[in-house]
Amino acid sequence: MPAASNRPLHRQIDTQTLPEHIVRTLILAVPVMLARSGLVLMIAAGLIMTGHAGENEQAYLSAAFPIHMSILVTGIGLMLSVTVLSAQAHGAGRHLDCGRIWRLGLISAAMLGAVSMVIMLHGQSLLRFFGLSEDLAREGGRVLWMYAYGIPAMLMYVATTSFLESIGRTLPGFAISVGANIINVLLCWTFVFGKLGFQPMGAEGAAMALTITRGFMLLGIAVYALRMADRLHFGVNASLRGFMHNIKKLMRIGAPLALANGLESVAFAVVTFFAGRMGAKELAAFSDALNLNAWMFMLAIGIATATSVRVATAVGRGDQGALRRAGWVGAGIEVVITGLFAMLIIAGSGSIAVIYTSEIEVQMILIAVLPLVAWVSIADGLQTVILAATRGVADTVVPTLLQAISFWAVMVPLCYYLSHVAKMGVEGLFAGIGIAVLVASAMLAIRFHLFTRRVILPV
Repeated sequence: MPAASNRPLHRQIDTQTLPEHIVRTLILAVPVMLARSGLVLMIAAGLIMTGHAGENEQAYLSAAFPIHMSILVTGIGLMLSVTVLSAQAHGAGRHLDCGRIWRLGLISAAMLGAVSMVIMLHGQSLLRFFGLSEDLAREGGRVLWMYAYGIPAMLMYVATTSFLESIGRTLPGFAISVGANIINVLLCWTFVFGKLGFQPMGAEGAAMALTITRGFMLLGIAVYALRMADRLHFGVNASLRGFMHNIKKLMRIGAPLALANGLESVAFAVVTFFAGRMGAKELAAFSDALNLNAWMFMLAIGIATATSVRVATAVGRGDQGALRRAGWVGAGIEVVITGLFAMLIIAGSGSIAVIYTSEIEVQMILIAVLPLVAWVSIADGLQTVILAATRGVADTVVPTLLQAISFWAVMVPLCYYLSHVAKMGVEGLFAGIGIAVLVASAMLAIRFHLFTRRVILPV
């Protein structure tokens, strides 16, 4: 946690106007929004193609998704410490430390990725433990095997983009995301449907395509980072001698972030398994709707990343007024942008359902639930942006506890009650999610307001 002081906040005045805050946040956020949206589009490509590849193929892919994403998102939480520490170093003028922090992040990502692979290779047993049918557990476990081999590459990619974003380099991630989506769609089409001489692989083919694509993404972003013109200025090749102890700072900041991400993603995994226990059609519809929610969430992640970088940079240069306003501006931008997309989703819910699947039963469930998903996504994004603002000041422990309360004391039991006891089905699951993210948004907003009334010093 950062050092804090009881000095009055008004002694340091934010010199940037509100329009300047908005413009600077959007300059950082838009490329990240597009890049992160590209990551969800890659997953969407697999869902859409398996939705037209044969009965239950989409359900098999959906069965593997919760464990895959829980592990991946937990690892990404740890990598977010690279953003926080590198942005604070950049704001304080310690530019050589930025590249060193990145390389420590790569080491952490590789180690965590190896552990993640071992867990995912036992996917069939985990799916049986969560009560899925033998068919879903067996086929979902095979999909998890395909996903497992791409996890280390994805975590190392996130560590690298986190470093680049912390120094204001957001376009490389966007460019690689565009190229990766083209590669993924071609590979998906080839493996899922059995084109160009390959046998049809269905859900396993979609996972295999994503794993191969992630390898290309890591290669592309690493080449850029190692060859950028000012790499020496940012310590890309600087010696780590005497700097390795800073991995403790990465862990100290990153562990609560990983825990927060893990608590949230595992809670969503449990809710997904609630859908799986209703049946294959309900599981497929829930996963399609959750994928659309994830796309909206990635728009928020772009804003959240920009917010966290701007808050952390303001901490580094000791600008107390700017760090507070940067946090609230990010929250306001999120509500406006996701609100506009929510209205588009409501208007086009029928067309969206047809795109995701050709199974009529799944389409009907989707059409009923998408308007609710659209509004839930606004609150989900809001809590993400405010959480990112708290990360920018390296306030991680209390927000993690607030996340735990929101998702485990509110969302999980409420989703079960509404979907199974009140018999609201998939709509009940999203109603429970919506209430939980509203609770999280409120508590995190209060926390950010109270914590930043003090003077925040860099880690």
